[in-house]
Amino acid sequence: MDRIIITDFRARCIIGINEDERREKQDVVVNLSLYTDLKTPGQTDLIEDAVDYRTIKKQLLGLIENSRYFLVEALAAAIANLCLETPGVMKVLVRADKPSALRFATSVGVEILREKEVPS
Repeated sequence: MDRIIITDFRARCIIGINEDERREKQDVVVNLSLYTDLKTPGQTDLIEDAVDYRTIKKQLLGLIENSRYFLVEALAAAIANLCLETPGVMKVLVRADKPSALRFATSVGVEILREKEVPS
């Protein structure tokens, strides 16, 4: 399956379990692989045939900036759900990192892979 890749998307939100993390917004970094079929837009060159990743970016920013999750895992799951609601996206790989999570580490993150549920 083809992929649209969004790399190092940065936003700020309330995230964490400690008292100070619940007061001040912190940086998060998100990387996405959106699995889709790029054959038609590759042939037609029409935005109407493509996954509109500009819209995904706007929705992603709104979701992250207004979130108040305790766990990076919950944030990643919410991001995956948002992406799977987008027409044409069949599967998504989400990596969400919290750069300030651990002293002596550049970042702590999670990576999840989710697929659109097919009705039975």
